[in-house]
Amino acid sequence: MYNLGETIKLLRQKKNITQKQLAIDTELSERGVQNYELNLRRPTYDVIIKLCQYFDVSADYLLGLSDEPTRLPHQG
Repeated sequence: MYNLGETIKLLRQKKNITQKQLAIDTELSERGVQNYELNLRRPTYDVIIKLCQYFDVSADYLLGLSDEPTRLPHQG
């Protein structure tokens, strides 16, 4: 089964930042980041968008629908 919290944690660790720094950079609470990583809460659509933009990954990758982290170029 896919683990969204683990993906968020791995992306954060890959960027070499703390939960606190991720919270500051994305304007989320540190407790919220902790809860997402522990799978105690699910992020809203707005938070998913923030995390995708911050980590520069696609929503499909963040949500476990793709193994390819590359975002598609913005069109429109």
